[in-house]
Amino acid sequence: MSKTNSLVKCNHCGVFTENSDYCKNCGALISFKKKRELKVEAFKQQQIEEARIEIENPGLAERLIKHPNFLFKIVGWVLYSVFLVISAIGAFLAWFVAMVAAG
Repeated sequence: MSKTNSLVKCNHCGVFTENSDYCKNCGALISFKKKRELKVEAFKQQQIEEARIEIENPGLAERLIKHPNFLFKIVGWVLYSVFLVISAIGAFLAWFVAMVAAG
């Protein structure tokens, strides 16, 4: 297998460069494969950053439960309890509908 020589024209300075990822004249990135790899890596880093932010930022109830003020802690526990009760009622209704549908 022979290696093919590829001439790529730099978009910045217009100089043709052979078999290189970067322009020999101005140092700009000219390899399409390398550009694609960098875009994929940037997208992965963006997804990791979004997941990290989502994990580090708890909901209102969790933040209030951890608050140093006692009144805010009470409000946080009330909100958390209300959310838990509503979720339990929803789960029960979903179970009940499934049992009725199953006959």
